[in-house]
Amino acid sequence: MGRTNSSFNKVVLRRLYMSKMNRPPISLSRIVSIAANKKAENAHENKTIVVIGPVTDDNRMLTVPKLSIAALRFTSTARARVLEAGGECLTIDELALRAPTGANTLLLRGPKNAREAVRHFGFGPHSHKAPYVASKGRKFERARGRRRSRGFKV
Repeated sequence: MGRTNSSFNKVVLRRLYMSKMNRPPISLSRIVSIAANKKAENAHENKTIVVIGPVTDDNRMLTVPKLSIAALRFTSTARARVLEAGGECLTIDELALRAPTGANTLLLRGPKNAREAVRHFGFGPHSHKAPYVASKGRKFERARGRRRSRGFKV
């Protein structure tokens, strides 16, 4: 992606260097809702959607429109559905040859805070962080700090 001064290439290079945690997967349904919905129908036409991360399938979506997607990885079902719809699945190398400066591309990324672990992040008693507990039953984390009758309630 080098030898050009485009900001697109700088962003792509920075995302390629990111850890796996910072390259979250994006589903076909999310790509379609952003790029191929009724309102943006003509805005993203003939554009290549670029994802620096994996593209996954969403079996809740019945039909996939014709899309041109460049990504690091595709799940087998996602690739099959895009190709079946008459679209194309490109690698980042193929994208670099086709659009060296990122012209006619739409750069997307997946939801970073969709991981289950993010529920437990945060500091202090009022941050609504979820506790790491074995169960949600009567005997688990229901004493001090959870009820007024047991000293105090946060």
